[in-house]
Amino acid sequence: MAEQRAFDLPSSDTVRLEPAIERSPTGVTAFVGRTLKGPVDRPVRVASFGEFQQTFGGLWQPSMLSYAIEQYFENGGRVAIVTRVVNGARPPTLALRCEQSELTLTGVNPGSREYLRASVDYDGLAASEPDRFNLIVQRVRLPGTEQIEDQEIFRRVSIEPGSARFIGELLLESRLVRLHGAPPPARPERTTGGSSGPAVRYVSSRNDGDDGAPLTDYDVIGSAVNHTGLHALQAEEGFDLLCIPPLSRERDVGLATLLVAARFCRDRRALLIVDPRAEWNTPQTALAAFRAWPFRSRNAAMFFPRLIAHDRVRNRSEVFGSAAAAAGMLARGDGQLPVWAPAEGEEPILRPAFKLATAVRDAERERLAQAGINTLQSIRASGRARLTPCTLAGDAAGAADLHPLPARRLALFVVRSIERGARWLLTAPNEPATWQRAQAQVERFLGELDAEGAFAGSEPKDSYFVICDERVNRRETIAEGKVHLLFGIAAVRPAEFHAWLITYQDHASRARTVAVNRLVTAQQRVEWEIETAILRS
Repeated sequence: MAEQRAFDLPSSDTVRLEPAIERSPTGVTAFVGRTLKGPVDRPVRVASFGEFQQTFGGLWQPSMLSYAIEQYFENGGRVAIVTRVVNGARPPTLALRCEQSELTLTGVNPGSREYLRASVDYDGLAASEPDRFNLIVQRVRLPGTEQIEDQEIFRRVSIEPGSARFIGELLLESRLVRLHGAPPPARPERTTGGSSGPAVRYVSSRNDGDDGAPLTDYDVIGSAVNHTGLHALQAEEGFDLLCIPPLSRERDVGLATLLVAARFCRDRRALLIVDPRAEWNTPQTALAAFRAWPFRSRNAAMFFPRLIAHDRVRNRSEVFGSAAAAAGMLARGDGQLPVWAPAEGEEPILRPAFKLATAVRDAERERLAQAGINTLQSIRASGRARLTPCTLAGDAAGAADLHPLPARRLALFVVRSIERGARWLLTAPNEPATWQRAQAQVERFLGELDAEGAFAGSEPKDSYFVICDERVNRRETIAEGKVHLLFGIAAVRPAEFHAWLITYQDHASRARTVAVNRLVTAQQRVEWEIETAILRS
């Protein structure tokens, strides 16, 4: 049949196969919040709490993010991407004496725990270069110690603004310091020690760094234009979970942040893990408040209740949000089974060091699940009803089949992988041979997932479809420099396709959900729906 040929894999004799699509990583969680120290608005990947401590300073009472990272790794988290945000924090300054004036440097990273030091020498410089000097800048663990965390060396630096080695320009690439104010009229003096002292003497930064005020929702949201706050993650593609801990011990993340974060996750094909509100301290309170709570998203999930854990800084038990621990358990599960694996009977179980902030009976678990709230468990109990984790999609979800958390995570994983794996279309000739290669590449990827049991259909035609030909790439599409790639998967029931259209244009790609008739099994039906339901949408 002519209609069926569009779904057949092109012959490798006539179509050059592209490299296999790489599977997008899962169980990688991005965190945004306040830390003791570290770079601001620059995501940093850490694989343990020890690595987090080295870069961001470890546990700190005002930093709920630091406790969230600890709980994430203790519950099975494998990789975290941490973005530090601040509210009015200031970096320390450092002054190098220059005859009658000073050369002042200011730290790149703000905070009272940013300890810097610098030294100056003239080694290798000629007498005819009175404006030049060598500068060494270091970050140390603690003042007065030799525990060096980072170091930069700048040779033949000049104080002359017109010089190719002008210090103000060179320090723009520094990870540690910037030039503060105008350069002095004379170069800084040597900091080398005397004959009886150390070979090199350092000048330490002043005690003027400041940690700033508690975060607000505006700080966490940041700016999409300036890539600050949450939007600093725009450059990161390797995460599929997002966690924003409470702003402080007394203040939850606001609705504005949740809405922006959910939209950000929608665009990035990630899942936002949301803390239950602090006042939801019983199942009855949570159910009553949740009905009036305005936040719903198919790209978000919540795990109730909050947790009790030992606060090593205060040396007592405290109540914490559950999102970080839940993300850790999801990551732990991803290390054992794929995201589409059935979740019944394998509900998240907390590690022994954690307790539930309130007891939840089986009947209450079922009512919470019906509302869209998942329940954490601290022990496995035989005979307990098996509940599939769900998203916060609510009744307004466009596709109820993606309400189950495994189905939604599968869909996000597939779209993420295909969108990135087919980016070669951005530079390839926009012609039928290119479309055939793209279709073959995606069909091969989906076929491998289908063979592993990812989709619901017993046959490929009922499990997935891929279209990248003249039906979605019309004359006007080509004239606009666009390449359309359409595909669908049966996430829950055979032949009931959830479909996406990815558009590659102008060095960028965009994926959006489109509607095909999910209730028919004949793939020929998809063809005549493209015109009305997709291209003209």
